[in-house]
Order: sequence, then structure tokens, then C-alpha cells
Amino acid sequence: MPYELLISLRYLRAKRKQVFVSVITLISILGIFLGVAALIIVLAVMNGFENDLRNKILGVNSHIVLMEYTGGMRNYDKVMKDVSAVKDVVASTPFIYSQAMLKNRDNVMGVVLRGISTDTASKVINIGKMRDGGMTYLAKENRGGLPLKSEDADLPGMIVGKELAKHLGLFLFETVSIVSPMGISTPFGVVPRIKKFLVVGIFDSGFYEYDSTLAYISLKDSQEFLNMGDTVTGLEIKVADIYKADTIAKDIERKMGHPYWARHWMEMNKNLFSALRLEKRVMFIILSLIVLVAAFNIISTLIMVVMEKNKDIAILKSMGATSKSIMQIFMFQGLTIGIIGAATGCIAGLLVALNINGISLYVERLFGFKILPGDVYYLSELPSQVNYGDVSIIVIGTILICFLSTIYPSWRASRLDPAEALRYE
Repeated sequence: MPYELLISLRYLRAKRKQVFVSVITLISILGIFLGVAALIIVLAVMNGFENDLRNKILGVNSHIVLMEYTGGMRNYDKVMKDVSAVKDVVASTPFIYSQAMLKNRDNVMGVVLRGISTDTASKVINIGKMRDGGMTYLAKENRGGLPLKSEDADLPGMIVGKELAKHLGLFLFETVSIVSPMGISTPFGVVPRIKKFLVVGIFDSGFYEYDSTLAYISLKDSQEFLNMGDTVTGLEIKVADIYKADTIAKDIERKMGHPYWARHWMEMNKNLFSALRLEKRVMFIILSLIVLVAAFNIISTLIMVVMEKNKDIAILKSMGATSKSIMQIFMFQGLTIGIIGAATGCIAGLLVALNINGISLYVERLFGFKILPGDVYYLSELPSQVNYGDVSIIVIGTILICFLSTIYPSWRASRLDPAEALRYE
């Protein structure tokens, strides 16, 4: 072990008259510890939010939506074949998008009504975990053996979100009425179109906004109810690489030509993900200030140690120690503080980040409140995804800041004149 490192480690152990310096050293280590841990935890949660939000959005929604400028799409079977020939397109499915109202006894709610193909929808979208029932029950022929009332057996099926079912008081295999804004002309004027549907499934996407507003029915039932004939709203498309969706969307537009147009998921959710990235950068900058404050503590600690050790430095120089060796002693001392703080902060940050969901559940049970209320935030659970590249940057950056903070006090120590320091001793 170099004698410079040995002396620097001895200086970290306080003597009775140097307790104040030791306290400042401890505060410096704690400051770095908190800064590194906070950065790792917050960035892991931000990464988790972005990843979880993206997965949920791209579960309920497709990667690309293809529609016509002129309105509904008629020859969608042919369009699906043409789209499947485009490179990196995995699957496609027709869909119908409309708005309606659901009525169950005295409860009424506005919903987004989506018609989906029971044959191809599961290849493109994933509406989440089915709490009750299943998507296959949308087709009447798949309901054999279910405990249904005779008058309900032939009703068209519907799948609703768990929050929507809660608000309307709906349970599996109960009936609900859909009220369409597109009315029917009668001799007495335009009256709303009302039809009964059978709830054959309740899904949980983990996304409150979707769970409280989405209702799925089969494509055929949707066309009949909305009087759309053979028309659909458009195609939903799944691609191999979600980050190439913009390029693939342009390829589809070039292949299909006018009047088709395609929008990809990054374009449709641009503001949301841009806000998340901006928030992540801002949080990184704010929390980095904790490390900078700790670095200033290291500077003040080293300056106080240099003032305390004037006589020691003079003796070392008298015994042949060079200015470079004196500088190294105090640089090693500052680096040791930084490495201890960064290492312990990294370990603590990773432990918390990797177990954040369990910790949040324990805090919720202990204090009796919900950290992420589903009706306020997009997500109901606290997600976490540790990016080890971010962790490396945080630890290396912290140690570098600590190293830079040692340069001035160490340089001042190396410039000490032994004769001046020992004159009055």
C-alpha cells in the first residue's frame, strides 16, 4: 500500500480534538450516499413509468393505425393482404371506433365503443388480464355450456373494463343497454338507437382511463348496431420493432397510396412521452445538486484537515516527501469519502429500486393511504426498471465530481512552506 494512501486513511479517523472535522466528513459521505441512492431510485421509477405506460398503451392500442381520408374502409380484406406484404408487419386487424352510452338500470356512462374481429384482434392488441369471462364469448357459438338465461343466450356480447363495470354495477353475464348517438328517423322524429348486449367479459388493463371508458363488441355486431354495412373504421397493425413504427408507417402509406394514411404510436402519444423524458431529465438535474452539495462539503472538510495538519505536512516535507505526494494524500482522502458514499448509495439505491413495489405496498398498509390512486394517475402500481447504464453513469459521475473537489485543497496543501509552518513550533 502506498504510504500516501495509508496516511490519508489515518486522517479519516478522528482524534479527540478533531471530532468536528470527522462530523463534517460523515456528513459528506451521507450527502453522497443520499444523492446517489435518490438518483438511482428516481431514475428507476421514471424508467418503470415510461416502460409500463408504453406497454399498457401498446397493449390496448396497436403500433400503427391505417385509415382512409374519405371515411370508412370497405375493402379491408384486400387492404389487410397488401399491408401484410410490407416488411416488418407482423399482423393486422380491422376495427370500428365509435362513441356511445351504456345504461344499466339508473346508471348511465359515456364510453368508447370498439368493434374488434374475434379472429385476428388477439394477434395485434392485448386488452389486458381478463378478470371474468373471455374474448371468445363475443361469438355466440362459443357460449355453449355457460349458465345463461334463455332470453339472453342470443344477445350480442360485450367486454367492459373493471372500472366501467364497477361504476355501472355490472357483473358477468348481465345485460346492459347501448344507446347510440346516431338516432333512427321515425314519424315522430329522430329517436336514439338502443340495443341490449350481454356482458361476456370484464378486463383489467391496469390503466384507469381505459378500464373506465372502453367497451368491446364483435366487428359484426358493431356493424349491425351502427348501420355500417361492410365498412370498418380502419386497420390496426402490429410491427416487429416498435421503434421503427414511423418508418414502417411511411412504407405502408407509399405502398397503399391515396386515400390511405397511417399514424404510428409515437405520433399519437408524442406529448405524453416527451413530457416523461423531460421530467426525467429535470429530476436528474435536481437530484444531482445533492451530490454537488456533498462535493462542497468534501472541499470544506479537506481545507479544515489541511489547516489542522500544517505541522504534519511540514514534517513530511522535511523528511523528503514531495509536493506531489502531499497532494496525493489529500486527494486519496477526498476520493475515499466519495467512493464510500457512492458505493453505499449504489447498494442502497439498487435494493430499494428492485423492491420498490413491495416497499410501496408496505407503506400503504402501514399508513392506510394509496400512493398512486388509479383515478388520478395513469397507473395504479409503482413500477421500477433499473437501467444499469444509468447506474454506471451516476456512480462514475459522482466519483469524478468528488475527485475534482479534492484538487484545490490538495494543491494548497502541496504548496505549504515547511519553514513557515514550523517557525513557531
